[in-house]
Amino acid sequence: MGRLLLLLLALGYSLLAQAGAPALVYTQESGDVIELTPWVSAFQASELIDYRELPPQNDPRWQQLPKQGTHGMGAQNRWLRIDIDVRTHPGSRVLSINNPLLDNLRLYHLVNGNLMTEHHFGDSLPFDERLLLSTQFLYPLQLRPWEHHTLLLRVDTEGSSHVPLTLMTPGHLSQMLESRNLVQGFQLGILAAIGLFSLFVALASGSFSYSYYAAYVLSMTLLVASLQGVAFRYLWPQLPAMQAWVIPFLLPLVMCFALMFAEKVLQLKYLNIRMLRICRFSATFSLFLALLSPFISYSLAMYCDLVALLGIAVVLLAFALVQALRGQKLARLYFVGWIVFLASVIVTSLIYLGAIQTTMEPLSPAMAGVTFEIVFMSLVLAIRYSDERKAKQRIQQEALEQAKRIREAREEALKVEAESNERLEEMVQERTLELEIVLRELNEVNQKLTEQTTIDSLTGVKNRAAFNKRLQAEGRISRRQQTPMALLMLDIDHFKNINDKYGHLAGDYTLKAIADTLSAQLRRPTDLVSRFGGEEFAIILPSTDAEGAVAVAEHIREAVEELTIKWEQFMIPLTVSIGVSSNIIESDEHPLQLLEQADKALYQAKHDGRNRVGLFQDIPVPHP
Repeated sequence: MGRLLLLLLALGYSLLAQAGAPALVYTQESGDVIELTPWVSAFQASELIDYRELPPQNDPRWQQLPKQGTHGMGAQNRWLRIDIDVRTHPGSRVLSINNPLLDNLRLYHLVNGNLMTEHHFGDSLPFDERLLLSTQFLYPLQLRPWEHHTLLLRVDTEGSSHVPLTLMTPGHLSQMLESRNLVQGFQLGILAAIGLFSLFVALASGSFSYSYYAAYVLSMTLLVASLQGVAFRYLWPQLPAMQAWVIPFLLPLVMCFALMFAEKVLQLKYLNIRMLRICRFSATFSLFLALLSPFISYSLAMYCDLVALLGIAVVLLAFALVQALRGQKLARLYFVGWIVFLASVIVTSLIYLGAIQTTMEPLSPAMAGVTFEIVFMSLVLAIRYSDERKAKQRIQQEALEQAKRIREAREEALKVEAESNERLEEMVQERTLELEIVLRELNEVNQKLTEQTTIDSLTGVKNRAAFNKRLQAEGRISRRQQTPMALLMLDIDHFKNINDKYGHLAGDYTLKAIADTLSAQLRRPTDLVSRFGGEEFAIILPSTDAEGAVAVAEHIREAVEELTIKWEQFMIPLTVSIGVSSNIIESDEHPLQLLEQADKALYQAKHDGRNRVGLFQDIPVPHP
């Protein structure tokens, strides 16, 4: 009699399900996995209400969900309803909600009209408050024969409103989670491995290309982990507030590093200044979006990020296409990788924005495109590194061939000299004169070659190699004669800004002017000025104590400050910072110590405000 009453009650619930989705009749043929979307009804409440205030099941305000579910950004007070009529004894089942970015879910489980359980889900709660610790939201059910189960789900979220509902057995859930974790782990492992490898290469080689690429890949890895819910589970499980803004923060940050990497790969600095400016402006704008994201709503930040992402992706694709049509090999490869990534991002963005209706998970196209693009870009970097190495080898080979030709010329000249002496002994005086002329010319060639190896080609002063050789020689003289030797380390203040604002040609012109000024200020023939590297110059002052060295340095600083550098229609202001050290050399290693002291004094001068002279006085220099 009781079973008949339960059957009549279940049939009554089934007859009421006319306006929304039909009730799911669970039988032995239902299977281990059921996608619940066809049996889900939706109701949009205008305000926050209790589940008891919901309209009845047969009310026309309940609308059946489309087959592909709902997509788009944001949902408030949206109710979902699932009715299940149990005909057999399926036992334990698990309700899976496979969207780890939902903010707030409140589930009401009714059996035969009576509330059995109320539970709160969402990534706005600490991770360990979930019923089952998983990146998905899981709710276990115990289904018994001739019961009518009603699941009422209230959705409040600022992110993706996609709520994929699946009913499955615990065994199938375990297999599904194992497969999903394997795929996610494999993808994150590839991204992390490539990012760390690129970081180590960047640290070892000092390459900006690898630095930007490493930052791009590692930030992308963290973004993917956040989208998949893995980062919330393992990195900040007790910080749901961080989960609320980390994705809109990381997305523009990834765009920023992608733009910086594209600037290096496409060599925009050397090939197209207008593209370079657009690229840098876009990178600055992306960084601004990242810093702005914690202070605006999640949905607004995501809309801004997705629109910016689409725009920047199209811009980079256009840049790569233009450079590829101009014959740049790396641009062609970059275009291939980026167009695949762009297509995947467009599909994912349109799914999130609700423009494409599909049963596919919104992140699936983007995840596949991200993995392909990053792996492909690592190939592009490898090709660039190979090309640079081949270019260096080619230059070295050309230098060896030139040296070989010079050696052969010398040998030929000596051979001609010997043959001439044997053949024309009677014309000794005449041939001797000719040979003297030849030897003088050879000597001039040798002097020019020697000078080329010791003179900096840009500034005309001595180079680093000549400086090192002279430093050791003057150190031995100072040690032998017990006279002080002074070193000046000079650095042009804000030289990078000159290159960035006026171009590298203006920077080269500035270096030449500085070198001429330094040479003019040094009046003793024993003084040596050399280009130490980049915008740094080093000066050796033999037989000069600290007071005299500081005076010379101050004259140099004032002379540079008074320089009038005009480049095109612009006046370039110049100042320098100078570090000074002086001492009597006591050992072979002492000159290098003196050089380090001058460098520390230079660092202190720059730290104290630049455009000044600093004297090393055994005071520790603070590090930044």
